[in-house]
Amino acid sequence: MVPDLEALNTGFREFIPHNKALNLALTRVQVEQPACCEMVLPWNEALVGNPDTGVLHGGSITTLLDAAGGAAVYLHLRAPTPIATLDLRIDFLGPSTPGLAVYARAECVKATRNVAFVRMVAAHDLSGPPLATASATYMLGTKGKPVTGQS
Repeated sequence: MVPDLEALNTGFREFIPHNKALNLALTRVQVEQPACCEMVLPWNEALVGNPDTGVLHGGSITTLLDAAGGAAVYLHLRAPTPIATLDLRIDFLGPSTPGLAVYARAECVKATRNVAFVRMVAAHDLSGPPLATASATYMLGTKGKPVTGQS
């Protein structure tokens, strides 16, 4: 069953106000293994890191990648479970183009009882050259709370 994208976006924005402030939105989700998603960060002048060039601040792209990674974990688990980013490594490969949205794709490649492993990419066009690549680990659940959906 494919989750309702509108309902996911509503929950995603209401539960994490920073996602709402950046206007992040899921554009595609897949729950079949490997669970993955795509997300968009619309270009916004308020997110520009260098006013002389119009390039988005790296922190905005970092947030996009981390949010997409968390969403992929949520889709993998198939149940509301608290998660927290343990480690996030990003390689920035080039600057964004002023005025263009940035898209991210994240894939949860494995989840153990306590940790999920995710790979991500960010680009203006996900079929084109990446602006950044990333990998992350996320802590699953909290002490005493069972986690469902591990592989």
